[in-house]
Amino acid sequence: MKAITVEPKKPGTVRFEDIPEPDVREGSVLVEAIATAVCGTDVEIAEGKYGWAPPGKTRLVLGHESLGRVLDPGPRSLLKKGDLVSGLVRRPDPVPCPNCAVGESDMCRNGRYTERGIKEIHGFMSERWRIEPEYTIKVEPALGILSVLLEPTTVIIKALEQVLAVGQRAFWEPKTVLVTGAGPIGLLAAGVTSLGGYEVHVLDRVETGLKPELVRALGATYHTGSVLDLGFEPDVIVECTGVGSVIADSVQKIGAGGVLCLTGVGAGGVTTRAVGDMAAAAVLKNNVIVGSVNANKRHWYKANDRLPRVDRKWLSRLITRYEKPENFKQALERKADDIKVVIRFSDI
Repeated sequence: MKAITVEPKKPGTVRFEDIPEPDVREGSVLVEAIATAVCGTDVEIAEGKYGWAPPGKTRLVLGHESLGRVLDPGPRSLLKKGDLVSGLVRRPDPVPCPNCAVGESDMCRNGRYTERGIKEIHGFMSERWRIEPEYTIKVEPALGILSVLLEPTTVIIKALEQVLAVGQRAFWEPKTVLVTGAGPIGLLAAGVTSLGGYEVHVLDRVETGLKPELVRALGATYHTGSVLDLGFEPDVIVECTGVGSVIADSVQKIGAGGVLCLTGVGAGGVTTRAVGDMAAAAVLKNNVIVGSVNANKRHWYKANDRLPRVDRKWLSRLITRYEKPENFKQALERKADDIKVVIRFSDI
């Protein structure tokens, strides 16, 4: 079968090549790939920034945002042939640490977890893949190809769960939510929070085009410029850029008792003095800054319930390009007007 593979930490090694059929030891459920969505993580692995091949292997099959059709449910699964499914990404560490032991591998303490298409387990960018029944989510058939957006939605579901859990430390009735960054995660955050009756705002550097249109189509408000120039203090900020200056400004701007959730990963850009100012602002306003990454099975089930509630015409506009697997180079290229690029392996 064909797959998109890479030699981790070596730029320029991505290729679409023949590999062996997936081994039954990888999981008793055999799945035909329908689509995989391209994430910034895939691009960075392709650029050689990180990634880990399975033990004893030199190459890694890319892809962690999946949609497939069950070919063989195996002997111990409640799935049926033809079911549409998505695969969970992370697996617990073998020790296991206390969090992995209770099913929260997204909160792994020792870093020995593994991840499909990222860390030591092949991903989903292959014509067929295998998976364990307990790491398989049956998706809503009516969503069709849009179910490929399930994995990034789980990231938002977890982030919002963290925000609400922290907020319960005191009396708190959040009304305004600011999302910084209008990429796929930011727009999905806006789409999900708009279901909760919040006043939703999105800030991004793009001034015109599809991103502002999508935000306004939700009934949310779109902003450009600096967080500090906003005319209100958000109760919640979901930070999706990873840009140091945006994070620093968000700490300064968030309302008293508010929660800032960091989901974007970046580096640098904040001086020591700025860190001191951020800390002072957080202390004086009883703010909380919480980091959130990945998701566990609970969040997958919640996302599988929440995603179908978002307007499907709106969701379909998040996918700005479909590419064939043999055109993987174009799929991994970031274009100015891209939101989410999907590699399509077969028809649904």
